[in-house]
Amino acid sequence: MDEVYHVSDPRTLKAVAHPLRVRLLGALRNDGPATATELAARLGESSGATSYHLRQLARFGFTEEDPTPRDRRERRWRARHRYTSWSNAELSTTPEGREAAAFMRHRQLEVMTTSIDTFHREHDTWSNAWIEAAGMSDHVARLTPASVMALYERVTALIAEMEEHDEAAIDAEQVHVYMGAYPRHPESSR
Repeated sequence: MDEVYHVSDPRTLKAVAHPLRVRLLGALRNDGPATATELAARLGESSGATSYHLRQLARFGFTEEDPTPRDRRERRWRARHRYTSWSNAELSTTPEGREAAAFMRHRQLEVMTTSIDTFHREHDTWSNAWIEAAGMSDHVARLTPASVMALYERVTALIAEMEEHDEAAIDAEQVHVYMGAYPRHPESSR
């Protein structure tokens, strides 16, 4: 699996931002290859819907058939990339690009909210160590755009370092780490 798929076409970004496609791609990235039927059962959808949306994801370069199926009769799908990226500045040059980027940011917020809600719903199944470690924080800082980009790069590198460090740890789990930084005008009240 390649590391990053950089999207520059607004239609491609909008295509992946479909709610079910975001969930399908996330499931393939997090849990590995699966059939449309397996994904349908996991996500509470029909296999017809998951099959259609997997083909659409493949059409736009996000998924592909797994070349090593467990059984010749099954059609397994896998993600082609670990992450999707795009340039907000690049996409903001057209109304379609701005719309696609905004659409995707809203999908990201929905995924984050679902992740947090799932953790709270399953609270009693987690150890005290995980309950203490889980959470969110927010900071308001005065930074330049270059510093924000450097912050993203450093945090991403630190995540990779910690992931490598914890690779064999018996108490390691998949962890959703979200980053976001948006400027605000001092006079903005919302």
